[in-house]
Amino acid sequence: MSVSDHSLALAAAGGDREAFASLLARHYDRLFAFAFRLTGVRAEAEDLTQDICLALPAKLARYEGRAAFSTWLYRVAVNAAHDRRRRAATQAKASEGWGDWEIGRQAEMVETAEAVDWLTATLRGLPPELRDTCALVLGEEMTQGQAGEVLGVSEGTIAWRMSEVKKRLRALASEERAS
Repeated sequence: MSVSDHSLALAAAGGDREAFASLLARHYDRLFAFAFRLTGVRAEAEDLTQDICLALPAKLARYEGRAAFSTWLYRVAVNAAHDRRRRAATQAKASEGWGDWEIGRQAEMVETAEAVDWLTATLRGLPPELRDTCALVLGEEMTQGQAGEVLGVSEGTIAWRMSEVKKRLRALASEERAS
């Protein structure tokens, strides 16, 4: 005599491992075939079927038997497929956004490197006293007073030198844009 799916499901929900194994034996092939129709890819169908089988003991605790077990199992499979698609879409969107962010970051790094290269080359062309002043004020982040102490000049001289550096950098940048 064959035990009904309903009886097996209720027993499995109560923790009966043999009942659970019997349910899986009866429905696994049909569940896999349905998962394959939902996904269209064998590997995804295998993963989806395994996901469903792993979640089934917890889901059986909420099985009420209002519909045929196979109908209820199809609903579980459809919900699992929807969840899987949502996760895949979220991951794809996140990785796409990550890719865009990384491309932007790489472009910004190239742009920054180009700006630093330009500034370094330009500073090399400055007279030594202006270059030394820049190195202290901009590179070492000293105040103008501190830079003046190091170089043995007044704070006003440092201010003038920094003004002169800015003026020369602006002029060079304008010339480069014009050409």
